[in-house]
Amino acid sequence: MEITSHYFFNLALLTIILFISLVWIDRNVRLNYSKAAAFFCLTIMIWICFLFSYQPEPGFLFDLRIIPVILGGLYVGVGPHLAVVIVLLRMFYGVDAGFIFTSIEFLILGVLFCYLHKKFLKVSPKKRICFSVVLTTGISLITIILLEFSPLALNQFDLWLAMLLIPPLGVGMAAYIIEFVIKTIDMQSKLIKTEKLEAVEQMGAAISHEIRNPLTAAIGFVQLLKEQTLPPQKRAEYLSIVQTELESAERVIQNYLTFSKPALERIEDINVKRELSHVISILKPIANQNSVEIITNFSILGTIEGDRQKFQQCFLNVIKNAIESMPRGGQLYINTTYSISDIRIEIQDTGSGMSEDQLTRLGEPYYSTKGAKGTGLGMMVVFSIARAMKGTIKVKSSVGNGTTFTFTFPNFHQSSS
Repeated sequence: MEITSHYFFNLALLTIILFISLVWIDRNVRLNYSKAAAFFCLTIMIWICFLFSYQPEPGFLFDLRIIPVILGGLYVGVGPHLAVVIVLLRMFYGVDAGFIFTSIEFLILGVLFCYLHKKFLKVSPKKRICFSVVLTTGISLITIILLEFSPLALNQFDLWLAMLLIPPLGVGMAAYIIEFVIKTIDMQSKLIKTEKLEAVEQMGAAISHEIRNPLTAAIGFVQLLKEQTLPPQKRAEYLSIVQTELESAERVIQNYLTFSKPALERIEDINVKRELSHVISILKPIANQNSVEIITNFSILGTIEGDRQKFQQCFLNVIKNAIESMPRGGQLYINTTYSISDIRIEIQDTGSGMSEDQLTRLGEPYYSTKGAKGTGLGMMVVFSIARAMKGTIKVKSSVGNGTTFTFTFPNFHQSSS
């Protein structure tokens, strides 16, 4: 059973190489079909077959080179190229009767694959697997019949068992694996498209919800301004409201632009203590309305590099959310620490906190812990700005025990040195 044992060894090697090749192609080509990568992997498989072939007599090599040729010819469309590779490799073992037989057989197969490849890909996966197995069986059967006319003294049972069982089995296994990978890639592509469409739908709904409210109010007051008998005082009041509502709509659009294009417009030195103090002064009235006490402990030193306006926008969102999480009052702690390598900003509230599920989804597009009152834009912007400024965010929270945001930014003087 020499031929059978060698064939099984060949099949084991080819299965391992096929698995490694599919993993390598998937990770490096990123789900994009690459004929060159497939041809390289199939050439390696053919070389391995030659390297571990069985030679009962000089000039006669028994191996499973037919498997990569069938797979490459039908699935990839490189049958003629692989046929040339086989002829060249076989030449190194001598130009004899075996070389002539190999050249004729595989050059004919190469021409045949040019005709079969496109039609093969149009049929269903089940038919592709069956056709591959049947074609391999037919080629093996023809090879056995031709070997009957050779002077080789071989065990007939071993020859028929090896050539009629193992090549079709190997092609069937490999074809099934390839079809499974193709199906998986197709499902991933469809899932990505579905997620993109869902994101577009959510974006449209969010924009409609966020912008419609201020625009509706602005339109209403514009209609009131058309009245000729409107007192000047009321007219000025209505114009102020219209301006406020339009500015609100503009802020929503700016939030979307910040998320979709987080690149910094201006790069400048940012004094962390000064900018955080400015943000706190803006939010002080809201904190007083919610009975929230803001307690600060700022490091004297601390300069980072980034966009001042976006830095303020980032922490306006975080601190405002923290204040709103304490409607019945509480304490808000804002601390900064300085080190040679980085600057850490910690914002801790005593609010309602978040569950593990909420914490996991925090920062996802259009996810908000405020329910119908929010669209998740604020936290999207926070994470986008932090990434653009080479910072990291860690969030700790539990229901009823408040939330702690920890921002870490590289120290400007350390990075510039």
